[in-house]
Amino acid sequence: MILADNMNLDGLVIFFLLIIFGPPLLLVLIGFAIKSNSAKGAKVLFIMAVTYLLIAGGICGTLMMG
Repeated sequence: MILADNMNLDGLVIFFLLIIFGPPLLLVLIGFAIKSNSAKGAKVLFIMAVTYLLIAGGICGTLMMG
């Protein structure tokens, strides 16, 4: 057996959650920062954040459900 039943995998779950929510949060923050200067660029960043969240949530969510 590779994984024992009593292993603590909390760090792995936190790692996956950071992969899912980290980059979209960063993109949204950058989008709000540049919204006054470049509305079109901010819109692109918001779309990228949502797309990343959907794709990463699907892939990492599937891995976490095991």
